[in-house]
Amino acid sequence: MSDLPLEYEFDSFRIDRVKRLLLRDGKPIPLNSKSFDTLLALVERHGQVINKDDLMKALWPDTSVEENNITQQISVVRKALGERAGEHRYVVTVPGRGYSFVADVREQCNGNTNLIVEEHTRGSITVDVEEEQGNGVLVSSPPNGGFIRQQNVKYVPLNPKVQSARKKSVWALLLIAFVMVSLGSVLVWRRWFGAAHKTDVKRSIAVLPFKSLNNDPATAYLGTGMSDTLIAKLSNIHQISVRPTSAVIKYSVQPTDAQTVGRELGVDSVLEGTVQSVGERVRVTVQLINVQDRNPLWAQSFSERLTDIFDLQDTISEQVAQTMLLKLNGDEQRQLRKRDTNSLEAYREYLEGRFFWNKRNEEGLRKSVEHFNRAISIDQSYAKAYAGLADSYIVITYYGATSVSYESAKAAAVKALEIDNTLAEAHTSLAVIKSVYDHDDRGAETEFTKAIQLNPNYATAHHWYSDYLAMRDRQTEALAEIKRAQELDPLSPVINTTLGEQLHYSRQYDEAIVQLRRTLELEPNFAPAHYTLGLVLEQKGMFDQAISEFQKALVLSGTTLGISAALAHTYALSGQKAEARRILKVLLGQQTASAPYDVAMVYQGLGEKEQAIDWLRKLKDKKADLVLLLRSDPRLDGLRSDSRFKEIFQKDFKDANS
Repeated sequence: MSDLPLEYEFDSFRIDRVKRLLLRDGKPIPLNSKSFDTLLALVERHGQVINKDDLMKALWPDTSVEENNITQQISVVRKALGERAGEHRYVVTVPGRGYSFVADVREQCNGNTNLIVEEHTRGSITVDVEEEQGNGVLVSSPPNGGFIRQQNVKYVPLNPKVQSARKKSVWALLLIAFVMVSLGSVLVWRRWFGAAHKTDVKRSIAVLPFKSLNNDPATAYLGTGMSDTLIAKLSNIHQISVRPTSAVIKYSVQPTDAQTVGRELGVDSVLEGTVQSVGERVRVTVQLINVQDRNPLWAQSFSERLTDIFDLQDTISEQVAQTMLLKLNGDEQRQLRKRDTNSLEAYREYLEGRFFWNKRNEEGLRKSVEHFNRAISIDQSYAKAYAGLADSYIVITYYGATSVSYESAKAAAVKALEIDNTLAEAHTSLAVIKSVYDHDDRGAETEFTKAIQLNPNYATAHHWYSDYLAMRDRQTEALAEIKRAQELDPLSPVINTTLGEQLHYSRQYDEAIVQLRRTLELEPNFAPAHYTLGLVLEQKGMFDQAISEFQKALVLSGTTLGISAALAHTYALSGQKAEARRILKVLLGQQTASAPYDVAMVYQGLGEKEQAIDWLRKLKDKKADLVLLLRSDPRLDGLRSDSRFKEIFQKDFKDANS
């Protein structure tokens, strides 16, 4: 550990060198990185004159800069300290030499930080001195370094017996002092390295969408894009859990204080900021807030050329890691500094693509494809743009899967991995394609595993892997993965609904009801949650409530055959067979891949087992979600002992998926 003080105090100011904060009366004062370094260099050598050349070499060690650069930094420091023109309470210019920090400075080894350092009360030990040094001048070294000259000290010689007794007392006192200091040092070491530096403690953070101060829809993507990039960078640090963009995107239109966000997302700290573009420059102000006490851990303001935005993102992510006291390995350091493109124009298109992708609607997905394609046309080696394109096509399939969208997604994911094999998003997209479209289970498992190894914080990888495992009757593993996804993205309606679905397939109905109702508190209009809750309530024999949930799901999602079939099944079980047959008549006229399953489900509810099995035999798609339903759907439990049902499943489906 460095011998340098952790903090410096002067007047109402405090400098926290660990968190790189300048505070006045406990409130952070924005300073850019170079200005903070300038102030720190002056304060560390307070009372001394620092040569201009030495100061420039310290601030720009590998760069040749003009003298006016240091003049500008000194000016920024003076403004931050509140010095008016011609006033030199803190920083004095020494003509022809350099600068000096002239205020009284108190050096502190503890402060209002997350570091745990013992506070000690300084005592004193009086020792008689045996002989004079020089002409009545004692030279001693104070605890903070330097020398104190004490003059006109009179020494009275002692007789030998007293001298001997005093010597023993001195050595005894010194021994006691040594033991006390040693014990204190051990305690500090244990508290520091045992608490503040415990690497097995998983820290968590949410990076909120930066607020754009331009009020210009054309640049709205910049704030979301900044946070999205920082999330991607920080997600590569395995020591922290980072909430994904999908978990924080709602706060771009739903402003909430950091402490509330922290509680909702279950994180230790929240990074928030503002971004403003002016011509070819961008001004970004950020602060990292401790959720528990609402205190800022770090705050800083940056004004950079827009072309330097990549450096700015590196600086912010590195500062966050440093402030959270993370010790990064070589690979994590490289990931933080990794550049996906050197083209600002391509990066802008990528940010806009992610901006529209996060809207998760058909129009937004269409626009995201356009922007990702533009980014690729500008920089054909931009792996993340290809990964974004694959993500867009994967989500598009949920609005109507086609072979074209799957093929486009696969081509984009493969290209992304050819350029950069470390992108977890691309591995995840490829895993889904291999599972659903290529029917390559072994390849899908490999891709999911790789994605999670590369980025354990990627909630979508855990979510989609859970679906994959459930389809293969690996319910225990599926539950573990979806719970991990929920930990990473606790407010995601789809992840929370999938957890309820997995509990339903595991016959944990009471737990499923609690989970799904909690999901609907988060998002009352989420149709899949209403549908899944209806399925669970039916299994509990709560038919009226189940029918109500299915009807809500139909209104919210439009006419959906699966929901209609579920409603008809419940009508049949509750004795409303006329209503069930009315829906059945509609289903019999459908030609979709899942239609035979839907029709069979209604017949099963009506108690017409022969008809149900005949329709199950007509199933053609034996690789998609229907496999999961045949394996796990509780509504089929009444057919599972029938030899004809076993034949359908074992001969056609089990062999097809072996």
